[in-house]
Amino acid sequence: MGDDRALGMVETEGLIAGIEAADAMVKAAKVRLVEREVTVAKLVTIKVAGETGAVRASVEAGVAAARKVGTVVSSHVIPRPHEDVEKIIYPELRHNPAPDGELDSLTVAELRRRVRAIPDSGLSGRDISRASKDQLIAVLRG
Repeated sequence: MGDDRALGMVETEGLIAGIEAADAMVKAAKVRLVEREVTVAKLVTIKVAGETGAVRASVEAGVAAARKVGTVVSSHVIPRPHEDVEKIIYPELRHNPAPDGELDSLTVAELRRRVRAIPDSGLSGRDISRASKDQLIAVLRG
């Protein structure tokens, strides 16, 4: 993520307020919906990424929309998150394959799960389901 990128988060009580926030956030500005996280405490966190100004506008819109239908617990914008923080937040940066020996010991089901987690693996869901262990390992090794 470059210097012009930011992470925006809106946390709500309940799914309806969270969905309302997410809808407003992506409609308000050019941002990418990164993740929706639901906890056991019924808290929903919506995360978006984009240019700092767009993310700020998106979070403000999300908060306003969520308040109309529920409770907003918190909201925050982090401009230029550190690369180590990005690895926690962004699924596409989490792709860090296991050492070669470890990949060989994984089951095909686990390899398929890991390949499905890669946004641009180049394989459709059907291709992943039909892929052999060797093909899956090749994708994970890059």
